[in-house]
Amino acid sequence: MGSKLSVDESVRVVVVGGGFAGIAAANQLKSNGIPFVLVDMKDAFHHNVAALRASVESGFARKTFISYEATYQDSFKQGKVLGINLQTQQVLLESNEELHFSHLILATGSDGPFPGKFNQVISRDMAIQKYEDLVKEVQKAKHVVVVGGGSAGVEMAAEVKTEYPDKEVTLIHSKVALADVELQPSVRRAVKEILLNKGVKLVLGQRVTNLNELTMNVAQDNIEVLLDKNAEVVTANLILSCTGIKVNSSSYSNVFGDNLAADGALIVNDFLQVEGHPNVYAIGDCANVQEPKMAYHASLHAKVAVTNILNSLMEKPLKTYKPGSLSMFLSMGRNDGAGQLNGCYVGRFFVTQIKSRDIFVPKSWKEMGQTMPR
Repeated sequence: MGSKLSVDESVRVVVVGGGFAGIAAANQLKSNGIPFVLVDMKDAFHHNVAALRASVESGFARKTFISYEATYQDSFKQGKVLGINLQTQQVLLESNEELHFSHLILATGSDGPFPGKFNQVISRDMAIQKYEDLVKEVQKAKHVVVVGGGSAGVEMAAEVKTEYPDKEVTLIHSKVALADVELQPSVRRAVKEILLNKGVKLVLGQRVTNLNELTMNVAQDNIEVLLDKNAEVVTANLILSCTGIKVNSSSYSNVFGDNLAADGALIVNDFLQVEGHPNVYAIGDCANVQEPKMAYHASLHAKVAVTNILNSLMEKPLKTYKPGSLSMFLSMGRNDGAGQLNGCYVGRFFVTQIKSRDIFVPKSWKEMGQTMPR
């Protein structure tokens, strides 16, 4: 983004959340010489796009957690954000430490069931071990049930069946059509065909009625999964939940109550500023932008937000963010996939080459300026 900008001591950007949006913003700020602090509960960035692969392949999880401190040194702070004071322009951490900001970027992301999401105050080593423990549970199970047939659910079922083709895998989905509703029908049909060809049993148009009573991610004998039609029961050894995500709004909801959408996301203007707060930006999953919540979009948001902080400091016009045609690739195990690029269908060979083989993991290590372990 050009040469580094000379700024006075009053400029300090605090980035809350170190997911894809947060690290993209931090990298942009770092490259432009803008003082910043990145705050996250974990001590390592989680490349959670590959979390499902890490759930079935032993040794893969260590490639999906990348140290913040190694990249950002003193510009990283591990901690949980308890509150934000807009009057004093401070972010309050659980440790009682207060971080002053001139500009604030909220990139708190979203949460959902493990293994697809992982939001805990935890060390990198302990986080990796959680996934290694799950791999062992998957290995023990003869019949794995995946609940939820959105994008995460279909990828999860495909990962299990690809890594362990002899295991029985059942995918239960409350709707008839699989994957993301934003995808073209041709992509969703391709996903269904891939799962069937792999031998995944599909139970569509049915809900699990006792999900809250079931133990997730632990292999057990004779787990009874109750369905809402015809009192049907599916007996399994392991349940993996991929039932959707929710916006992480706890750190800001009491401050921006008037700026919240129904799902807890922050209402932003075309510049990704929180309405009424020109020095506060929301990016990634916590921004109420009408597009699927994806890592790719989060990175685009970050670039616009940081550009606008720079432009505001230089008194230049701000840049707008406009959602474009949807590009989404579904990795159906390391050897298959389907998706669309700028609204056009792309098939197995393209998606396998672009995403399925490594799930973009090397890209994150490169962006963090570190060497990926082998």
